[in-house]
Amino acid sequence: MLVTMAEKWPERVAAFSSSPSRFLSNTTAEAFLAELLRELRDDRVGDSVKVLLLSPLCEQPTLLCTSDSAGEETTLELMSVFAQCSPKSTAFRCQLLLAVTCVLLCTLRVSSRSPASQDFLDLLLQIAQDTTDLQGDVAARATRATACECLRELEACSPGLLSQRLELLNGLRQREPSQLHQAYTGLHVLVLRNAVYRLTQDSNAGTEHLKALLGGNTSAAWEAEQDRVPVGRRDSADSAVLSSLVLGPMGTVPRLQTGPDCKELRSVLSSCLEESYLLSPLSQAALLHRLTEVVAMVPGVAPAVFRAQLLRLLGTSEVCLFHATLLMKCAFTDSLFSAEDEAFLLKRLVALSQLPLLSTPDKLFYLDCILNFPENRPIGCGDDSLPVLLTPRLALALVPTMFNDSVTMLARLNLLSLVYLEEGEDGEAGDGGLAYLHEHLVSLLCVVENGGGREIVVTFFRAAFLFLLHFHHVRRYSDSLVGELRRLYLQHTYLAPHLINLANQTQEKLRESGWAVALLQALQGGIVDAPLDRLSLQDLGRHLKVLARVAEEGEISQSGTLGFLSSVVTRSSSWSLYTGAGGNWRLGNSLLAVCRHVLVHPSLDSLLLPLADVLQHLTCYYGDTDVQDHARFYYTLLTTLSREKLARVLEQGLREGGRQVKKRSLSCIMTEGEGLTNTLTLHRTKRATFRMVEAQREALEERDGEQCGGEASPAEALRAYRAQFSDSLFASDVTIGYRLTHSEQVDAGFDQLFSIRLHLGLTDQHYEELSDISVPCLFRDGLPPEVKVRLRPRRPYPTTLRASAIFTTQDGLSWLTVLPDVRVAFQQVFVPLPAPPAWTRGDKLSLFEALWEEISSESEQKDQAFDCATSLFCCQLKEAGLAAVVKRHFLPFLLSDASAGELKVLFFLPPRCHILMKVRSEEDATARFDIATDNWKLLPHISSYLLMLTSSQDDTRL
Repeated sequence: MLVTMAEKWPERVAAFSSSPSRFLSNTTAEAFLAELLRELRDDRVGDSVKVLLLSPLCEQPTLLCTSDSAGEETTLELMSVFAQCSPKSTAFRCQLLLAVTCVLLCTLRVSSRSPASQDFLDLLLQIAQDTTDLQGDVAARATRATACECLRELEACSPGLLSQRLELLNGLRQREPSQLHQAYTGLHVLVLRNAVYRLTQDSNAGTEHLKALLGGNTSAAWEAEQDRVPVGRRDSADSAVLSSLVLGPMGTVPRLQTGPDCKELRSVLSSCLEESYLLSPLSQAALLHRLTEVVAMVPGVAPAVFRAQLLRLLGTSEVCLFHATLLMKCAFTDSLFSAEDEAFLLKRLVALSQLPLLSTPDKLFYLDCILNFPENRPIGCGDDSLPVLLTPRLALALVPTMFNDSVTMLARLNLLSLVYLEEGEDGEAGDGGLAYLHEHLVSLLCVVENGGGREIVVTFFRAAFLFLLHFHHVRRYSDSLVGELRRLYLQHTYLAPHLINLANQTQEKLRESGWAVALLQALQGGIVDAPLDRLSLQDLGRHLKVLARVAEEGEISQSGTLGFLSSVVTRSSSWSLYTGAGGNWRLGNSLLAVCRHVLVHPSLDSLLLPLADVLQHLTCYYGDTDVQDHARFYYTLLTTLSREKLARVLEQGLREGGRQVKKRSLSCIMTEGEGLTNTLTLHRTKRATFRMVEAQREALEERDGEQCGGEASPAEALRAYRAQFSDSLFASDVTIGYRLTHSEQVDAGFDQLFSIRLHLGLTDQHYEELSDISVPCLFRDGLPPEVKVRLRPRRPYPTTLRASAIFTTQDGLSWLTVLPDVRVAFQQVFVPLPAPPAWTRGDKLSLFEALWEEISSESEQKDQAFDCATSLFCCQLKEAGLAAVVKRHFLPFLLSDASAGELKVLFFLPPRCHILMKVRSEEDATARFDIATDNWKLLPHISSYLLMLTSSQDDTRL
């Protein structure tokens, strides 16, 4: 059996990891967690399986530990397992530490006030101080490394948690001779940074508090606020502050009010910096970043403490270390870096950004560092302000070439453009830097012209946009670019979308520039002058897209466009536009798109006759019926409406600068009417049109034909009853009837509803997802239809269902309405005992006695994790009142004879819960309900239910 379970665990864990919600639909989080913990305590299970069992706790701790108390219990349980497992089980011990860390961070408040947190911190620190691995125990070293990582994660998520252990961590860092020295150093500087930051948040903190923290004097140390919110719930603003404090000069960093006497902190910083060369580059960068933040927060320590490290940092080839150096310069500026250092750094950046051996991301990083270089004394504060020392002579090494990759080329082009723009170069001198950039742009255009691939095409248009963004005012080059693009398009019409996008983006960014209009006008001229007999059908479609965009500009005359359209529709034999089989719907809509934009053009009055001729020709002769209908519609609008009314009908966008944005959906282009659109739209009602009301249950009378004799013994009845639960066909559904009734104050148009589709959504995880329900119709003066809602409980608790419906009204429109929430009460989940059909009442009574005895015995064993419980409910109720309650509510679930002194009631709650009650009336007019259940979580609901029943019998109460 053990081998079988071990073989099944990989499949179960994989199923949980792939879809936790689907996996837990067949069980509960509490049950699955209990299974995991039980297997982890089993000594017969191998370590490899136990490591696998911990993965759900590491991946989904909040899903399995649904409350803080569950997280506390799970933490203590895992620590108990850790204490009992063998020190040789290294992988399992390490995974246990990681699992406890995940559970603590995601479910509990990690602080010194949490017993579980404190115990775990003590355990981690004890492991971190265990140096037995230095005598050759490699396994202990792996456990120590994991403990150190867990401490670092706890401190990162709960800043200030380890602030009272600074002296201990500093000693561990200094005494560690193995490779774990790097991990201890990273942990120590993180705790140091967080502790100093916490001190800055206290206006009363000063030098003495800092000395106390560094010296480990917990009695005098500043008490930091350590009750941190768990990872999934902590304040994002606070975590953002602690992610990086050096975002600008030192004046923007929180400061700790200390005097010049900070020799203890200076000693710690010097020790860390002297040992920094022992760390890997990434760890060194993290160390320098944290220590930079510390020095920035403590005025008593001068930035000169980093001076000894600058020599190797300024000459480093490691990207991460160079970044840390720039962050240091951003924080300290001329307090640490001289003017010579600044010039050297900038030259170094220029040199590094062009090294051929570097990867593209590294080159882009260095170029970005040049753009955002932290100067000692910056002149400007804008986003486009370059460092003063970046002269055209220095930047000459970064001119873009055809041998650069696309992104590097664009980055260099942008940088050089900013350099020449700040120099005020106007491009009049032919040998200037701006002339070179234009020549480079023309070279890219030539590559595109000679059949360049998609990447070079995109690169060229992006480069053209960057060039125009900076130098659109230089008419010599901007006008030349218009001519080059016109020639390029006439040779390669497939570039139409790129040119339209370039015009759009340029017009949006440069609102006062007329370059986009000049480009569109040039393209229009090239199109209308092109010979039609050399045009392919594909080229014609591209030309029409460009002309449609040209027609959006009110400054451009459209007479040439209409002349081109007239030539197309009258000389169309080359494209077979008017034959029934060859009528091209897509091309016809492209023609109509141009006509539609001309309809709202400011100069429409002078274009009436040629536009009417084009539309009439399309109406009479085009080979596609849909295109004919649209042309007829446009022709009708043109000949019946004034220009102002026509613009209001067709214009869909707002004027943005010089361009009118007119976008229409395909459905509107095809129909041009609101009828079909209105019919196809799903409308939403302002209020609920109908509601769901629980249907009145039919009265169930007691069946007199049942026999009481020949019953099985309690043990046999219990065994036979439970055997049916193993049957895969056993149903555990609950069916609740509801009637649909119209709501008050609803429009008469909703009196008759058809094809109703009800959707019920869950608000919790107590039930399986519900299927939609179809109802043929609902009439206000008709009989309210009844719907059956089938619930499949996971846990038989009360719940609320969100309800909505889609339906059709008599006029053919479709509507969505949100119904009032549907409440499923606790008693609605009760179903009669699912006993075999051949059972007599005596068999059911035997089962009742067996279940009662089993529940009572298990509930008495307090030290066992049983769900069984017994309870007692009493109330002042006359015998007649009790009889009324039993007859009205308990009759379907009554097992004993009604004439007996003690009534026995058994409720079955799917999927497998039972509530047993022994009801009797005492001499003092007290009704006594003895209760037994195999799910103790149902007791509050049972008590509320009985209180509701008995309180309603006002006429029979004392």
